[in-house]
Amino acid sequence: MTTNTIASVQPLLHQAASLLVYRSVLSHPVGQAFLALLQAIRHAERNTAAENTDCLLAYGDWFSALANGKQSWQDHLLTQVLNADNPFTQQAQRTALSELPPALVAAARSDLQVLQQLYACDSQQLSQLVKAAAHLTVAPVVWHHEAAAHLAWLRSTLQTVSNWGDALEPLANHYRKHGVGIFAQYKAFRWQSGQLSGIGYPDRVQVADLVGYESQKEALLKNTTFLLNGYPALHVLLYGSRGSGKSSLVKGLLHRYGDEGLRLIEVAKADLTDLPAIVEQLRDLPQKFIIFVDDLSFEEDEDAYKALKVVLEGNLTARSQNVVVYATSNRRHLIREFFGDRPRPSDGDEVHAWDTVQEKLSFSDRFGLTLTFEPADQKTYLQIIHHLAKQAGIQLDAEALEFQALQWATRHNGRSGRSARQFIDFLTADLAGVGNAEGG
Repeated sequence: MTTNTIASVQPLLHQAASLLVYRSVLSHPVGQAFLALLQAIRHAERNTAAENTDCLLAYGDWFSALANGKQSWQDHLLTQVLNADNPFTQQAQRTALSELPPALVAAARSDLQVLQQLYACDSQQLSQLVKAAAHLTVAPVVWHHEAAAHLAWLRSTLQTVSNWGDALEPLANHYRKHGVGIFAQYKAFRWQSGQLSGIGYPDRVQVADLVGYESQKEALLKNTTFLLNGYPALHVLLYGSRGSGKSSLVKGLLHRYGDEGLRLIEVAKADLTDLPAIVEQLRDLPQKFIIFVDDLSFEEDEDAYKALKVVLEGNLTARSQNVVVYATSNRRHLIREFFGDRPRPSDGDEVHAWDTVQEKLSFSDRFGLTLTFEPADQKTYLQIIHHLAKQAGIQLDAEALEFQALQWATRHNGRSGRSARQFIDFLTADLAGVGNAEGG
């Protein structure tokens, strides 16, 4: 082991240990493997040639970690900087840089300069260090991966400064716009076991894919725009026939407005009692949130609707201006009511029983905006069919297409957007000849 090799590694370890606020950047398995590799190279000087396999094993762990992440070391480091959840990024997303504690800003600047040095230690250099440390005749394979397009702006920004600490302002602007931590990493979430978990592959449905119900679509888009621009937005109930595209329309909002700071959180009916806690967790964040409750309805003895009522109407706590509830349901009256619920003169169980009935019937009115999705008529159904067929590139005579589509609706689930999608998916595979070998 040459003295130059040791000299190039030791400062990197010292610099990594000196991080103050961006320490989490190296807490990922890739970062941990990087530090372990540097330690193995540093220790190789004291080992015999036979013991220097530790260096090779550490390089293999680091190589595999990068391969699993499908990123270069440089892109991984930049991604961690953008997603970092630490005292500086948390405050920078809410407060102007000039108003942050000077010591916190100074620590962030210093850390970025350290990360600049770690960034400069590329895969090629590490491969050569391992070759020298393990006394190899041939250097290990160098990990390489194409540069990520979404990081181009940050790479370009950092190239314009000699000291990464001077790029603190654009980074702070990024945190304010896109959030930090899990909210920077994901746009869709699911509330599970009392916490938010990110959804890595949200449904790719687009608002433009949904045909029909144009007035409902326009109203929902307008309300969502109000939310994104900081104006009071209404809670929305989308109710109507099954398969009409209510859920798809809400999901499609994420792909239209996700880059503008919109986040979508799916909450199951069983977790509605957690709604007030979820809203409080989101209250001070710069992003805008839609809490999405699908297929909403309540049995008469359920109390979960009371938690939803608190969020819809508020309590002593001021309503959070960055959170709205969008719920879908096949029922106009969300709480089931039975004829036996209606009070008769002989009823003696509750003096003001009509008040209870009215509360059940009017619960849906607590949503500020109610959008109704009537069953698709034949004209709307065929309009959807033609739109989806064009998207799928289906070359079929219009008359034949409509005949088969109507036959499908008759034999399956009736006329709806869902039926149309199922028919087009089946037809696409059928026209491609899939299954013909087995007799269709």
